[in-house]
Amino acid sequence: MASSSCSLVSIHPPLTPAKIPTSTILILRNAGLILNPPPPPPSFSTLSSKPISVKPFLSALRASHSQKYVYHDPIPKFAEAETQKFKAELFNKLSKDKDKFGDDLDSVIDVCVKIFNDFLHNEYGGPGTLLVEPFTDMFVALKEKKLPGAPVAARASLLWAQNHLDHDWEVWNSNSPK
Repeated sequence: MASSSCSLVSIHPPLTPAKIPTSTILILRNAGLILNPPPPPPSFSTLSSKPISVKPFLSALRASHSQKYVYHDPIPKFAEAETQKFKAELFNKLSKDKDKFGDDLDSVIDVCVKIFNDFLHNEYGGPGTLLVEPFTDMFVALKEKKLPGAPVAARASLLWAQNHLDHDWEVWNSNSPK
């Protein structure tokens, strides 16, 4: 799928904003579409002796290249190590609330760990690739299995991932031989 980017440019005429409305140009890159503002009202030419040209702005925008970021494939060894860390820290977090989970704590953790492990092995490719879906999947799976504390476990899992996953990926890759 081709990526698209969108730039919004406001062009202010060299007159006071109170007298002339601001023109706006929306440029969609890679979408094959450029939207331009409607022509200025007829009274525009009488307010300014110097016409405004949009061409320099469009040339500069067309000449600029959008940054492309390449996402890595999942790394199985990282996924295994991170899954074990996740499991230990999720157990520590959820075991503080034994009243909520009771005898089902291990089952709750197993469901969360399996989904997280699958995500790391199949989809996570470093910073910028953390998705919300695995955590909503955790919530749904826990509810379907009628396990207690589904919102608490899914939220704790998401917060842990947000706070640790990208950082751990960076550390892992900075220590890996090139």
